[in-house]
Amino acid sequence: MTGHSAQTPQPTSGSAAARPPKLLERMRIHLRTRHYSIRTEEAYIDWARRFVLFHGKRHPGDMGVAEVEAFLSHLAVERNVSASTQNQAKAALLYLYKQVLEIDLPWLNEVVQAKTPKRLPVVLTPTEVRELLLHMDGTTGLVAQLLYGTGMRLLEALRLRVKDVEFARREIVVREGKGNKDRVTVLPENLIAPLQAQLHKARALHEKDLAAGFGRVYLPNALAVKYAQADQSWAWQWVFPSPVRSVDPRPDARTGALLERRHHVYPESVQRAVREAARRTRIAKPVSPHVLRHSFATHMLQAGYDIRTVQELLGHADVSTTMVYTHVLNKGGRGILSPLDAL
Repeated sequence: MTGHSAQTPQPTSGSAAARPPKLLERMRIHLRTRHYSIRTEEAYIDWARRFVLFHGKRHPGDMGVAEVEAFLSHLAVERNVSASTQNQAKAALLYLYKQVLEIDLPWLNEVVQAKTPKRLPVVLTPTEVRELLLHMDGTTGLVAQLLYGTGMRLLEALRLRVKDVEFARREIVVREGKGNKDRVTVLPENLIAPLQAQLHKARALHEKDLAAGFGRVYLPNALAVKYAQADQSWAWQWVFPSPVRSVDPRPDARTGALLERRHHVYPESVQRAVREAARRTRIAKPVSPHVLRHSFATHMLQAGYDIRTVQELLGHADVSTTMVYTHVLNKGGRGILSPLDAL
């Protein structure tokens, strides 16, 4: 079984081009035409493949509730995956059956969904943030400063386009954030000069690509078809371009060909740099790039900013999501006086 098929490969024939796409390829096309992100596409395809392999390469159309429950139970009991991972697997199978196979199976909604435990976010103190950032440099260091200074998610920062950095108004426009929503966040004064220097390096790289016959960047929602040459314009380029070019797995919207483009910096590069900086500073907490977003929200509330303002900056749909950061304002630490200290 290949990475794009849930069926046994058939012998090659002259009519191979007319043969309908196999199951996983159908699912990929379905996701792509509905503008799901590349990460969601990869995750859903992977879960569908694992489900088929788990049941001996049987076609999902020949399986039912017992097989789905067995697979999800296997993930929880034997693989010991988190509740969010199990729920993602269920969402992928739900999409496979309802959207791709067009099989209306009400029982799939009845499959038990793992309850995600409520955890307080890991938050660094201002001193810990300062030490962490001092132990980072280069592009990954600038991205880390941006995460703490703006409250953006890692992928939101890496997908930042040149046109969305507003130096005059000191704001950053976050495009297609979580839930496919746009929002505006603050551009820290201390990052204006470093970001301008980063854009200077990115522009030099872009002009070098153009001279070599490249320089096209991925545009969302077929904008490359609507606006000719927009994918080569400076405004649409990544603020944090990758140091190397690679072949985009998504076909070009105009020609259908796979193009060699310059992607943005890989998330793993920033994650690795943050972990290494945390190790060197000996911070005794689990530190990831997302912790800098948690720290931004908490420190904003501690500084006296209104929770609705923080909600808008973070892009939360509901203020109850932002409320989780208020735990530092009225519990533990210096928020209350312990009875032991009153003795």
